[in-house]
Amino acid sequence: MTILTGLKRFGAGMIVISGLAVAGHSAIAQELSDDHIAAARAAIDALGSTNQFDAIIPGAAEELKVNMIRTNADLQEVISTTVDEEALKIVPRRGDLEREAAQIYAKSFSKDELTAIADFYNSPAGKKLIETGPLVTRELVKSADIWASGVARDLANNVGAALEEKVGERPKLSNDNQ
Repeated sequence: MTILTGLKRFGAGMIVISGLAVAGHSAIAQELSDDHIAAARAAIDALGSTNQFDAIIPGAAEELKVNMIRTNADLQEVISTTVDEEALKIVPRRGDLEREAAQIYAKSFSKDELTAIADFYNSPAGKKLIETGPLVTRELVKSADIWASGVARDLANNVGAALEEKVGERPKLSNDNQ
């Protein structure tokens, strides 16, 4: 899975979280049952919410290699091998993040909501939303920018004309504001 796909799923997850939070659907529980945590994990898996974090350990390892080799070029091979070995030892800690994510989701949503989220995002429509949602959003933002420019231009022109009728001709706005 690519980082881009992970970011798409994360974005879709954030849309769901935002929408449900705004709608007032929150389930804050003191103790979370195993079933509730399992439902949270299923929703996280369906959304791919934590997939974008898969690159953290490899990224940190690569950055460490570059920094260490920059100052110790003669040790490139041993540094590279050692960093890789140590990075592999840290990989099991990735599960800590998954557990935290499940807790966060379970505290934010009821078990039934999490099940509904997982069901939707595992459906063909949900999978399509994850896949195409970012493209749709990008196109919508582009359209909104064009629309906003037109509205701002028309508003400035209309206000200029209305003011001219009320107070007479005045200096025009600069082209930057039209």
